[in-house]
Amino acid sequence: MAGAPVADAVLARVAADVAQLAGDGRSVGLGTILVGDDPASAGYVRKKQEACAAVGVVSSHQQISASASQRDLLAAVERFNADPAVDAFIVQNPLPPGFDFNEAMSAVDPAKDADGLHPTNLGRLALGAPGPLPCTPAGIVALLSHYQVPVEGRHVVIVGRGPTLGRPLAMLMSLKRPGANAAVTVVHTGVTDWARLTRQADILVSGTGVAGVILADMVRPGAAVVGAGLSWEGRRVRSDVDEAVAGVAGWITPRLGGVGPTTVAMLLRNCLDFAIRRESGDEKAAATP
Repeated sequence: MAGAPVADAVLARVAADVAQLAGDGRSVGLGTILVGDDPASAGYVRKKQEACAAVGVVSSHQQISASASQRDLLAAVERFNADPAVDAFIVQNPLPPGFDFNEAMSAVDPAKDADGLHPTNLGRLALGAPGPLPCTPAGIVALLSHYQVPVEGRHVVIVGRGPTLGRPLAMLMSLKRPGANAAVTVVHTGVTDWARLTRQADILVSGTGVAGVILADMVRPGAAVVGAGLSWEGRRVRSDVDEAVAGVAGWITPRLGGVGPTTVAMLLRNCLDFAIRRESGDEKAAATP
């Protein structure tokens, strides 16, 4: 289940809408804030900037030193909040030690929250109300839909309860909406013998960032397996899902090029939705869960 075809379809629509807005004299702007010089985080930001260039979105970036303070980070957030050329922006996570991501995220204007992770927007997701969908969960749903993996009424098991993936994905997959409406179980380090639950999954999603944590004997034969967590081993990217799982699963994402491209595509779609709503005078968040 490669992510490129899904991302390409989303980005083609984004590019067309951006071009239409440009014809009316309206640009679309995405901001990124990066704290420190972590190579992985810098690489992720670079991919987002490259995607912006490919679809005609104007990219603005603020770099903050790891030796700076939380106050400096919050000031950067406020600059993007106030900048009319920035329709939406992100604070790249994880942050270096000494910085508080939750505080920074809460300071983001909910109507510019490209990641869909502001408490207000997560609350909209919980209520099934219009709002920007968190990018990685939305990308996973789009990936499963593209490859026609049955979801409604199936058992989805999510390994990991993080605020950017596990928790919002559980809400999204359980909503009564196309591509969702599933029974969802979330497992984590507090669950004993959690492999007993993963073996019951029709769809298994791992987002722990622990290399090879999902082994072949933890997967029901024929299940769909999504490796959404990545980690670095030297210069090599490792997936949560051991390579042997491919011999058991009915569908599986590749080690590289699975969820990642869809996450970036959903980020740009959120940014575009904010721009369209701002153009129409509707400052409320976009996208419908």
